[in-house]
Amino acid sequence: MKLHKSFLVIFLTLLIVNCNTNNDEQLMKKAEELSQKFIITDGHIDLPWRLHKNGYEDVSVRTPGGDFDYIRAKQGGLDAPFMSIYVPATYQVTGGAKEMALELMNSVKRITTDHPDKFEMAYSISDVERIFNEGKIALPMGMENGAPIEGDLNNIQFFFDEGIRYITLTHSEDNDICDSSYNLGERTHKGLSNFGKEVVLEMNRVGVMVDISHVSDEAFYQVMDVTKVPAIASHSSARHFTPGFERNMSDEMIKRLAENGGVIQINFGSSFVTKESQDKRSKNAEVVAAFAKENNLESDDSKVKEYAKQVALNNPVFCDVTDVADHFDHVVNLVGIDHVAFGSDYDGVGDTLPYGLKDASTFPNLIYHLLKRGYSEEDIEKICYKNIWRVWKATEDFAKMNL
Repeated sequence: MKLHKSFLVIFLTLLIVNCNTNNDEQLMKKAEELSQKFIITDGHIDLPWRLHKNGYEDVSVRTPGGDFDYIRAKQGGLDAPFMSIYVPATYQVTGGAKEMALELMNSVKRITTDHPDKFEMAYSISDVERIFNEGKIALPMGMENGAPIEGDLNNIQFFFDEGIRYITLTHSEDNDICDSSYNLGERTHKGLSNFGKEVVLEMNRVGVMVDISHVSDEAFYQVMDVTKVPAIASHSSARHFTPGFERNMSDEMIKRLAENGGVIQINFGSSFVTKESQDKRSKNAEVVAAFAKENNLESDDSKVKEYAKQVALNNPVFCDVTDVADHFDHVVNLVGIDHVAFGSDYDGVGDTLPYGLKDASTFPNLIYHLLKRGYSEEDIEKICYKNIWRVWKATEDFAKMNL
């Protein structure tokens, strides 16, 4: 009798495991299907800066480095990655911000002229939908840092005409538009400058989405008071999981963004996702800095760089794809399914991407975990593109009304 019961327990255990395995396989298959069925847009891909920094390369094939190329994007179902025209804050001091933006934009356009069968520039929602139906990857552009406006409101229309469809108002330092979340000292404007308010209104008028990633909390709330259309956070995550990290959005900010009709696009970088990853990254930096100091070496010395690689291997900072899914859950629980999307920051966060989300091929992994948590097909479609389309369309429509 005891043997019979033991056998029954083992049989039931194996049956449950087998059922769970089959269910997981079915969910993964569905995730892969949905990734190809729906347009996947991503708010922030730093490929242009990667090409500027490392030299132009052929991204129509699988590249040995980086997080994005045609092969991996197609594998992951990434159809409309916003190319980030990132202009570092140093150009606010040295000058040349507008020229740098144009150089980066030209590198994106070169991709489409070099490989017209695979990539095409996208300037509107209808462009993206047509390009998707033709089996190609659409390349809309967003500008990270408003520095290239260079104090001239006319440049907003100029950059719109050149293809920019959102502007992240600032980056790592305060600029003439607003204060940065990364500036932990005395803030220049206590939020938006007077010029910054004019910038937001001109972006509304022209049809450029307002991106509040990187701005200070004060600047965020002032943008919400000024803008006439919904705004986005193109690559931010929930501060709930990273207390004290102002670069992410607090619950109150997410609620206000949603009241405005806006969308937060979740950043995949591990240090944006968990406090544990932040702590590990800080510890590694301290160890590397101590090594450089002890050996009287500069931070860019090859010996320091090699040592840093070993330190990172010994104490990996990576969180997991499930931790990223937690951010989606948190936003949905706060404000509903209509206000969250993808903003990976691929090619922008270095070697800090989570297990299961290492490059553009891995979107099905995240979709799988969302399905596993009970997200519907309709929910996934909203996250993939419909939520951002709503903001983009509202911006387009407002601009048409003000021609």
